[in-house]
Amino acid sequence: MKELQDIVLAFEEALEAGKQTALATVVQVQGSSYRRPGARMLVTEDGQLTGAISGGCLEGDALRKARLVMHQQKAMLVTYDTTDDDDAKLGVGLGCNGIIQILIEPVFPENTAHPVALLKSFLSKRQNAVLVTLFSLESRTGQQPGTCLFVPEKGAVQGDVADQVLEAALLADAQQVLETGASVTKAYATADQKLTGFVEFLKPAVSLIVVGAGNDALPVTQLASLLGWQVTVVDGRANYATAERFPAAQRVLVAKPEQVLPQLALDAQTVFVLMTHNYNYELALLRHLLPLRLPYVGVLGPKKKLDRLLNELQEEGVPLGEEELKSLYGPVGLDIGAETAEEIALSMLSEMKAVLAGRSGTSLREKQEAIHARETEVIG
Repeated sequence: MKELQDIVLAFEEALEAGKQTALATVVQVQGSSYRRPGARMLVTEDGQLTGAISGGCLEGDALRKARLVMHQQKAMLVTYDTTDDDDAKLGVGLGCNGIIQILIEPVFPENTAHPVALLKSFLSKRQNAVLVTLFSLESRTGQQPGTCLFVPEKGAVQGDVADQVLEAALLADAQQVLETGASVTKAYATADQKLTGFVEFLKPAVSLIVVGAGNDALPVTQLASLLGWQVTVVDGRANYATAERFPAAQRVLVAKPEQVLPQLALDAQTVFVLMTHNYNYELALLRHLLPLRLPYVGVLGPKKKLDRLLNELQEEGVPLGEEELKSLYGPVGLDIGAETAEEIALSMLSEMKAVLAGRSGTSLREKQEAIHARETEVIG
């Protein structure tokens, strides 16, 4: 998410400076690669790069091709094949074992539905959406339609496709992707050419609610901001909860426990961490949070404290069934041996990320299967 935010910002700066730009997008991967479909990089005519399409090995070659795209004002599909053991012949030394398709398309600011404009539309609202990118594997020197449709969960579709039959098929598939929450790559055919569509599922940035404005909350907000998460800091103490103390937060609220939730918009990407060091404040807030069955509620402190909190809530009659408790994490964080406030912040955010991604948080070397789920396989 941070990558998309940076790309939109870099594009607006380039536009203001009168610079041409091109957008490179990983649209298909067969085998392994450093980045997966949906990775993007903005290139300006003077060689500034924002985002990444690899671990650094493809960027130089993509820069050269992006300049050609800007000069010709025509999109280009580039293939990097590293299935040969001797990938050094490519001059990029990828060290992967896959075939990577990258679409590079010029950005025309006069087109109100250009690719970066569609990304900006997605970032402007907290809702799931689908972005459709069309490319031709069979006719690489022919027309590459590029990023053409933005389909939000709610609201108007942006972009257009000249072929009405194709557009109807794309919209139907976009709705299916919105329902399943998984991107797909699918083959399409028009009267003129065969196309491949990357129908990409996009979900909003993580919304992190940090309850507590002590010094140990500072690195949490800073690290979360680096990840591109939207951060809100909440505390009942006006002298602690200030925008000056938390410049990385989008919102800072001074509120009593019962005043917190009415001021927030909660969704499937909202996570909480309670770190006020105020037992009564957290007890009062948990009373309202647990029945909501949010994806993640973390409680800083020893397990004995959490057990006491839950015992009191149970005595009050607050529902504490399996559904209410499965999203409760305390002591909060992964076991990485964290000691300092910064290390604890890393531990907490890592656990949140793992939970939201449905992962275990174990070492990758222990995995027997592929690191990345094959969620963008071609379907008929």
